[in-house]
Amino acid sequence: MLVKEILNSATGPVFSFEFFPPKKTEDWSKLFHTISELIPFNPSYVSVTYGAGGSTRSRTHDLVTKIQRETGLTVVSHLTCICSGKKDVAEILEDYRTQGITNVLALRGDLPPGSTSYEEATKDFPHAVDLVKFIVENFPEIGVGVAGFPEGHPQTPNRLKEIEYLKAKVDQGADYIVTQMFFDNRDFFDFVGRCSLAGINVPIIPGIMPVTTKKGLIKMSELALGARIPAALLKKVLEAPNDEEVAKTGIEWATEQTRELIENHIRGIHFYTLNNAEATRKIFTNIADRTRA
Repeated sequence: MLVKEILNSATGPVFSFEFFPPKKTEDWSKLFHTISELIPFNPSYVSVTYGAGGSTRSRTHDLVTKIQRETGLTVVSHLTCICSGKKDVAEILEDYRTQGITNVLALRGDLPPGSTSYEEATKDFPHAVDLVKFIVENFPEIGVGVAGFPEGHPQTPNRLKEIEYLKAKVDQGADYIVTQMFFDNRDFFDFVGRCSLAGINVPIIPGIMPVTTKKGLIKMSELALGARIPAALLKKVLEAPNDEEVAKTGIEWATEQTRELIENHIRGIHFYTLNNAEATRKIFTNIADRTRA
């Protein structure tokens, strides 16, 4: 089923989870245990990430097809411009079509380690809009999602241009937008308002990822697309005596974000699980009254 059909037919917010392909063979069984723990929460779809420069391309493909085959869940595969030619993308999409996988998230992607030139790595698809156009023109039966940045794209400081570029992807046929993680809902609501002013009318799905360790918080801040950490959240994390308390704080914060988003009638929420069910499971337990409503 296409994600756009899921979003358009839902009577309330839909929930989705994101996973990444394990590097070690022994971690595959752990991931599927995580997936089995989250299935009872009835995700409308799940997504699978790509590594920098397509470095996990084969593992992403294997995981997407395995989830599709063994769980029956609707799966969205990430697909990136970086180090991907038209022939490569066409072969991947042909195989997905054969496997019954009909959804992708079109991204420019990150450069692989040691590479410094986006121009060299994106000859066929300089920008995500070029990838969206290629998919829609050559594989019209495949649904396409794109990424949004509530706090602004770090490589596009002009926010008017940022939204202009996003609208171009929608105009080329993108069905919905899923955002990078954020920790202040005001950033998300402001982003939605900017999109509305620009004439973007596809569903915008907020991305939520709870902080679970101090090390994880630092890593989030260091990432090229790292989220801004509100002072109130930062204070609680830094004052926590151990990571168990950090996780409790992060889950409570994400729970309140989720509750507020639901109260504002968003179309869905996308949870970045980091291949671990515990934090997401606790958030769902905390919002059980909202999900039943």
